[in-house]
Amino acid sequence: MNSYLWLGFFVIVALLLVFDLSVASKKSREISIKESLIYSFGYFVISCLFGASLSLFIDGVRGVNFFTGYFIEKSLSIDNIFVISMVFAHFSIPRIYQHRVLAFGIIGAIIMRGIMIFLGVEIIKKFHFILYLFGGFLIFTGVRMLFLHQKENTLEENKLLNFVKKHIPVTDTLHGNKFFVNEGIIRKATPLFLVLVFVELADVIFAVDSVPAVLAITTDSFVVYTSNIFAILGLRSLYFALSAMLHRFAYLKYSLALVLIFIGGKIFLNGVINIPSLISLFITLFLLGLGVAVSLYKTRS
Repeated sequence: MNSYLWLGFFVIVALLLVFDLSVASKKSREISIKESLIYSFGYFVISCLFGASLSLFIDGVRGVNFFTGYFIEKSLSIDNIFVISMVFAHFSIPRIYQHRVLAFGIIGAIIMRGIMIFLGVEIIKKFHFILYLFGGFLIFTGVRMLFLHQKENTLEENKLLNFVKKHIPVTDTLHGNKFFVNEGIIRKATPLFLVLVFVELADVIFAVDSVPAVLAITTDSFVVYTSNIFAILGLRSLYFALSAMLHRFAYLKYSLALVLIFIGGKIFLNGVINIPSLISLFITLFLLGLGVAVSLYKTRS
């Protein structure tokens, strides 16, 4: 049964990637907010249909865990979008070229998330105490998000940027949507390639929070991976839909912090207070919904 589930999932992902790379991105053009919202809604519907099918035809608990992981990952991607927006602004990348970076970034994220998730699942199976370390890490991260003000992000003195510029020849200007060009006999990277590096790095950094959060819910590798990937697949459209209104979600990080504390605490309470998966999903949705509602109300002007 599991082999058929994996096969069906990869077929869906392959079809979505083909659509994203060939149909939605067949021309270098700016993607409108309206178009982005339509694509985002389409990805959301497909993800919900997948989770509902998992609940109805395979296992109700696995389906509920899928939705919990999906909504946590989707909410954490808001912060990821903020970083991506900052990177595009720093390098002055026109919107007409941004979709290509995000499309390739998603492919890299699918591969890297797969490696991180399957390693995490195997480690937990062999060393169960690691799960408590994940729980402690989630609580620590949540508390830090609640009470510590993050420094304003800047790329001016970024060590990775300086390392790449020092070891890889980089052109001074963009060359359309190309990542590499030939200048004479020298093969050089373009600023668009530097942006792609930062987008991939940003995903790895945010995966450090999101992957343990889903692993704390379930160690079912199929549920963990599919919930992560379905959330990532819609990231490109979500970016173009939300990049101009990120300030409207200013208070979402506090609800995310509470979700991480709740998930981490659930690990330590396991065996003392067993919280059903469905209740965990409702609590997660309530906290995230509250954060969105408060954000929209506070920033309504």
